[in-house]
Amino acid sequence: MTDIVIDARGLEPPGPFERVVDALTRLQPDERVVLMLDREPRPLFRFLADNGYQYRVRWAGEPDPHCEVRIWE
Repeated sequence: MTDIVIDARGLEPPGPFERVVDALTRLQPDERVVLMLDREPRPLFRFLADNGYQYRVRWAGEPDPHCEVRIWE
């Protein structure tokens, strides 16, 4: 599986959301989007669920912790 990485740490809303939606429109069956943020993108979770995407969330990156959201169809 190939990752489309979006490092949106430091970006203000709606920038991260717009980047994810753009990547999802181009997503191929063997790809997933990996979003890195300074916080959990709770509004994104509802969008993903409403549109049939699967995702996993975890906190990663010691000593620079960040939220990592992996998204796939």
